[in-house]
Amino acid sequence: MFSPPGTAAAGLLDLPWHRPLEEWTDDRIVEIRSRGLSRHVVRFVAEGGHVYALKELDERLARREYRLLRRLRELGLPAVEVTGVVVDRGEQIDAILVTRYLDHASSYRALFANPRGGGHPTDRLLDALVELLVRLHLAGFMWGDCSLSNTLFLFDAGAFAAYLVDAETAELHPSLSEGQRHYDVDLARERIAGELFDLFAGGLLPPDVDPVEVGDDMVRRYEGLWDELTREEVLPPDEQVYRITERLRRINELGFDVDEVELEDAADVEGGGSRMRIRTRVAEPGHHRQILYTRTGLGAQENQARRLLNDVASFRGYLERKEGRAVPEVVAANRWLAEVYEPVVQAIPDKLRGRLDEVEVFHEVLEHRWFLSETTGRDIGTTSAARDYFENVLPNVPEDLTGTI
Repeated sequence: MFSPPGTAAAGLLDLPWHRPLEEWTDDRIVEIRSRGLSRHVVRFVAEGGHVYALKELDERLARREYRLLRRLRELGLPAVEVTGVVVDRGEQIDAILVTRYLDHASSYRALFANPRGGGHPTDRLLDALVELLVRLHLAGFMWGDCSLSNTLFLFDAGAFAAYLVDAETAELHPSLSEGQRHYDVDLARERIAGELFDLFAGGLLPPDVDPVEVGDDMVRRYEGLWDELTREEVLPPDEQVYRITERLRRINELGFDVDEVELEDAADVEGGGSRMRIRTRVAEPGHHRQILYTRTGLGAQENQARRLLNDVASFRGYLERKEGRAVPEVVAANRWLAEVYEPVVQAIPDKLRGRLDEVEVFHEVLEHRWFLSETTGRDIGTTSAARDYFENVLPNVPEDLTGTI
């Protein structure tokens, strides 16, 4: 059972489905250096220009996970794309769940084994995982096995974007009770601490990272974000306008969108006022991504898109000063794509392609330009920055950091 049917799955049909997955010797089987750990047999297959992850598990769980992952995609939540489920493979052989591998994704183990930026990635990983968990809970999705191992991470302009990759134990409800949320969070704390102790045993955890404290910190971050997004406030009559504006601004800065604001008279509060309730939109953040895609056709993570749109705006200002006239946004975006972005991407050395996705490379070139300009006291330009970046920075990005085949 494949979704969508047709060419996306056609090339997978002649795989040896009747044999146990661990026995497969097909030429299309590839190794993913940055893969995480799994309790099941998992193999990767390259077909039609894409990589697919195949996981062997009980048929009931496979069918259930297939339905849940499809539902998450329909809701626009960050999760891997499920392609199909294969059942009735023979006696005493489990089903196989097929998902699209997330290009340029990293596991938490790869990120700790290959730290970048002069420090360990703990804070950024926690921020990404907490944001993912909150989005799922807002949608009524109880993960049941939230952990670093069940998450893949994409670079996002210095931060990470987290994607769910395992939904075997998950449940989807109209909304979650306090007990269901706390169960998920408590379980995540235990899982995260255990995973970090495992890194410590393998010599991959920095000495200043306390696994128990990290688990507790995850809970604090979750509770702080959940409170900001969902708490009810009583607003005095003379403060309503600016307090509502300020609250919505903070929510937007956290990467969430507001779907509905409800105000009702707070007759039970001395001095009167209004009680404000906010309904936060559960979908994956996408405002800047959509704008960037509309203007340039580039696919990016949210922070990447915000950074690139800022560069487009800067380039537009440069064009207007140079030409002495107003330049429409669509014209500036197309010229930026042809004159700024594409020359940098095309100049990436072939042997270094795949270390990072192209949008992240461009973002890092912009950061490198700022660093070099600060050091030299003059603007060295994107072309010179890119050349220096390709010579001195990109070669140091480990091949094992992302899903390079």
